[in-house]
Amino acid sequence: MKKFFSLVLVLFVVLTSAFATGCKKEKKDVKVGLICLHDESSTYDKNFIDSMYRALEELGLPKTSLELVTGIGEDNSCYEKACELAATCDIVFADSFGHEPFMLNAAKENKDTVFCHATGTQAHTAGVANFYNAFASIYEGRYLAGIAAGMKLNEMIEAKQFTAEEAKVGYVGAFPYAEVVSGYTSFFLGVRSVCPSATMEVVYTSSWYDYDKEYAAANRLIDGGCKLISQHADSYGAPTACEQKNVPNVTYNGSTVAKCPKTYVVSSKIDWTPYYVKMIKAVQEGKKVSESDYVGTIATGSVKLDAVGTCAAAGTQEAIDAAKAKLQNGTLHVFDCSKFTVGGQTLTSYKADVDDDGTFTGETEVIKDGYFHESEYRSAPYFDLRIDGITELQD
Repeated sequence: MKKFFSLVLVLFVVLTSAFATGCKKEKKDVKVGLICLHDESSTYDKNFIDSMYRALEELGLPKTSLELVTGIGEDNSCYEKACELAATCDIVFADSFGHEPFMLNAAKENKDTVFCHATGTQAHTAGVANFYNAFASIYEGRYLAGIAAGMKLNEMIEAKQFTAEEAKVGYVGAFPYAEVVSGYTSFFLGVRSVCPSATMEVVYTSSWYDYDKEYAAANRLIDGGCKLISQHADSYGAPTACEQKNVPNVTYNGSTVAKCPKTYVVSSKIDWTPYYVKMIKAVQEGKKVSESDYVGTIATGSVKLDAVGTCAAAGTQEAIDAAKAKLQNGTLHVFDCSKFTVGGQTLTSYKADVDDDGTFTGETEVIKDGYFHESEYRSAPYFDLRIDGITELQD
């Protein structure tokens, strides 16, 4: 009789354990791939890499879960590497705009792997179930950084270093893409919100990462009378030029205070950690993410500013915090059409090229309620207007 009850008890324990295991959703270990255009010497790629390691830590995954591949060009080598990673990884990320067509082709051929591409435009129209795009409302971060720049200009004007009419900002841009145009315009609108006399000049380098070209572009702008420099380019070229000539600098993708302590003002950046966590966690739990085109925001922790530098004007952090609160509660819109003109005219309507089909034809009305709705109809920026007060310099 004792043996009988012992057997019953053992059977009960086994069945109970099996039932509990069957009901509980276990998180599986995952293997993650990350394809980067450059390596950690690029501020852009370093930001992606650092964000990934923070995500793995948050998820309780070891660093060995990551297969990191750097130096992958915007060419067929990206497709080859993505397919190679698909053989060992559950999810693969890529960080550069030009990687998209190659990632999309890899996704079509490797349907059991999730492919996530940052800054791309096609996921919401491609209809490929395992392919995703992501970006963030970084234009809000750049606007806040612009406020810091405008306050620095005002400080220098008050110190009689130059006049209000001489408050010219320089901007080192990579390419004349909407992503860059949206970024420098939002930055400029932030500058003008506190320094209304400011103007801006832009020089393109035709490269995401070229130290010599970015260094030369910054020097060209400084020699042309620009009193402060910002950038959408990925090396230390522009910040180094500013440090050497003692010109204030607002950076992107991370603080340069360690290398440029005299001139660093502030930096805006996208923190990719929340997106990485979202997508990797979904893979762990075997869930399908329905949102093919993700937009991170200030609220999700995706848009951030690093701490202001000692070069910043007094009261800068307080001004940033006040504007940030207004952005979050909807009382401030970066692309408020009453705050800028195009060819002397205030915009009341504009059709943007949101559904990227290769024809570069605007099909989506993006002005509503008096402002341009950036990154609401697609995650990647589509603001490509040239507003008054900004001049793109030619070679």
